[in-house]
Amino acid sequence: ELETKVSARRGGLLTIALIFILGIIAYSAYYFSHARYLEDTEDAYVGGEIVPVSAEIAGVVNAIQVRETQWVKAGDVLVQLDDRDAQLALSAARLDLARAVREVRAAYLGVDEIDAQLHAREIERSREKADLARRDGLVALGAVSAEELAHARDQLAASDAAIAALNQRGNALRAQVSGIQLAEHPIVLKAANALRAAALMAARTIVRAPISGAVVRKQVQLGARVAAGQALLNVVPLQSVFVDANFKEVQLGRVFPGQPVRLRSDFYGSSVVFDGVVVGLSAGTGAAFALLPAQNASGNWIKVVQRVPVRIALNPEQLKAHPLRVGLSMRAEIDVRDTILEAPQFVPVALDRAALEQADDVAISAQIAQIIRDNRA
Repeated sequence: ELETKVSARRGGLLTIALIFILGIIAYSAYYFSHARYLEDTEDAYVGGEIVPVSAEIAGVVNAIQVRETQWVKAGDVLVQLDDRDAQLALSAARLDLARAVREVRAAYLGVDEIDAQLHAREIERSREKADLARRDGLVALGAVSAEELAHARDQLAASDAAIAALNQRGNALRAQVSGIQLAEHPIVLKAANALRAAALMAARTIVRAPISGAVVRKQVQLGARVAAGQALLNVVPLQSVFVDANFKEVQLGRVFPGQPVRLRSDFYGSSVVFDGVVVGLSAGTGAAFALLPAQNASGNWIKVVQRVPVRIALNPEQLKAHPLRVGLSMRAEIDVRDTILEAPQFVPVALDRAALEQADDVAISAQIAQIIRDNRA
C-alpha cells in the first residue's frame, strides 16, 4: 500500500513536471515565433483635430442651431448673427453698381453723341466754306461788302474751332470706353467687387460648420454680442481620429513608420480589435516638450525611463463601425517584424472653404450680371 502511494505521488509529480515542461516549450515557441516581435503599451490615447469655429465679423447672436455633442455636417448652420446692418450695406452696394453701369453706359452714348455732332458740324462747315468762296468772288463786283465777307470768314473759323473742341471731347470719352466691354469697365468692376464684399459680409452673419464632426465646448450664448475672431464652439472630426501611443525608449529600437498595429479600447472591450499603421515617431519625448521641462542638470538627478509618442493611423472603415472619442485609453501592440514598409500617406484634415462659399459666389455673380443687364439698356 505504501509503495502504491509513493508510485501515485511520483506519477503526479511527473505529470506536473511534464505539464510545466510543455508549458515552457509552448511559451518558448510562442515567444520566439511571435511574442518577441511585439511591442505593446497601455499608455495610449485617442487624439483628434479640434477645429475652432470663430465669428468672422462682430454682431449679436440671433439664433443657435446646434447643441453640445451634436453631430454636424460641413456647411450646416451653427450660429446666426444679426444681419440688418449687412443687408443695408448690401442694398447700397447694389444701387452703387446700378449707378456705375448707367454712368459708363452714358459715356458710351456720349461717344455716339459727339460723333453725331461732329457730322452735323462738318456739314455746316462745308456749307459755310462754300458760302465764303462764293462771297469772295462777289466782292470784286461790289455785290457783297467787305464786312459781310469778314463775317463769313469768322463763321468758318468758329466752325473749325467747334469741330476741334468736339474732337477733343470725343477723344477724351473714347479713352474711357474704347476697346473694353461695359461689364469689364474698371468703374463697373470696382462697383461689382464692392457688391461682392458686401455680399460676403452678409454671408458671414451665418456661421457654418467648416467640417463634419461633433460639437464640443460650445461657448456662445443667445443674445450675446461677439467680436470678430471670438471663439464660438469647436468641431471634432471623429471620422479622422488617431492614436498617440507613448512607448518606453527601450521599446523603440525596432519601431518604424509603416508597421502594422493592433489596438483595443476599454470603450468596446477586448472583443473589438482596431487595425492601425505607424505614421511616425515624435521628434522628442513627452518631458522634452512639457510646459516645464525636466532640469536634468541638477544635482539630485534620478534616471527615469522616458516615453516617446508614436502616432498611429486607424482604419477608417473600422472607425465608422466603432466610433471612438478623443481621450479614450487604448492598448497598442506593434508588430516589428516588418521594418521596410512604406509609411501611409498623410491626408490632412482641411477646411474646404471653396466648397462652402461656391454656392454664394455663383448666386452673387448671377445677381451682378442681372443688375448690369437691367441698367445697360
